[in-house]
Amino acid sequence: MSDANGAPTPGEPKKMPSSQLPVVVPDRKLTIEASRLAGSPLCLNCGTALKGPFCHYCGQPDKNLMRFFPALLREMLEDFVDFDSRFMRTIKPLLFRPGKLTRDYLDGLRFRYVPPLRLYIFSSLVLFFLVAVFAVDTIQFASDVDGDERGVRIQLDDTEQQELDEALKELDKVQPGLADRVSEEIDQAAREEDATNGQTPPEVDFEVNGKPWDPETNPVDLAWMPDWVNRWINREIGESPEKGRAIEANPNLMFDKVLDVLPGTMFVLLPLVALLLKFWYLFAKKYYVEHLIFALHNHAFIFVTFIVMIVLGTLAEWREPDGAGVLTTGSGWIRAALFTWIPVYLLISLKRVYGQGWALTLGKYFAIGISYLVLLGFATAFVAVLSFVLL
Repeated sequence: MSDANGAPTPGEPKKMPSSQLPVVVPDRKLTIEASRLAGSPLCLNCGTALKGPFCHYCGQPDKNLMRFFPALLREMLEDFVDFDSRFMRTIKPLLFRPGKLTRDYLDGLRFRYVPPLRLYIFSSLVLFFLVAVFAVDTIQFASDVDGDERGVRIQLDDTEQQELDEALKELDKVQPGLADRVSEEIDQAAREEDATNGQTPPEVDFEVNGKPWDPETNPVDLAWMPDWVNRWINREIGESPEKGRAIEANPNLMFDKVLDVLPGTMFVLLPLVALLLKFWYLFAKKYYVEHLIFALHNHAFIFVTFIVMIVLGTLAEWREPDGAGVLTTGSGWIRAALFTWIPVYLLISLKRVYGQGWALTLGKYFAIGISYLVLLGFATAFVAVLSFVLL
């Protein structure tokens, strides 16, 4: 803004023509206007007179983005080293000093540590990546029977089934094709027995663990899901057999689908966890964002702890596949200690950050823990149901 005579109004920073800007140019010719380079007395974003490396009005750094590639690499390396040093200063109190990061952050000691949101996102991405790579199947399917040839089998235990299979192989050696006819007779006997008992055998389209799927005797069972979710999944498979065949074709399908959306679900739960803390510490005179910072740090601690446990277990399995050795034993003890440390850490962290007595803290610890587990269980079940619906 300026008056009628073209003079700048009081308080407005005086702008200089681009031709008058002092620019430090290296020993190379630049085809860039001087007004687009750093080193001028004015902010390139808002025109405010600079009094340091950052504009005190808009916050933009006095940094030139139009620079040579070696300078860009040097800056990227400096940023990485800075993150690395801050991460190393963060990881020790995060793992072994409960509540320190949260208290320091709320007291204003923030620059020395990785910001809580960045720490949460980084640890979450690393954890779920490792889980996706090294997770073991919780359900296995056999597909040794073609779709059109699948029939009902008599339910036998493992020993009886093995003996029957060996006998059928011997019959096939004596007379080719005889084993198939015997198998058909066995299946027919099973159907007649079911009809005699007034039962209608279900139509079997795929197998679970080497046996025909049955919602009662041989259902799909996800060990990491509640029983009611498993019952619902098996009912849906009965109504939509193609979903069962899709799971049979890829045993990790459900796990992968849940894993795809679980990190986002955990992130969405954070505001609810902070609200839960706000409820139980309603008279603690703390802002909602303080509870959120506490939740971010404690979730990051849990994520990093599980990362260490997965890495130790993977290394032990890689070096000692037979599971017998010093490394496997030591890894097992360390992982057990870390798993035990998690609830102890959370209790101490709650005590140090909120500063209440041990009796009151212990009561709230159990109340918050139960509430959180219920919330997490419903969220995980919802994710599993949604993932199955979207198959």
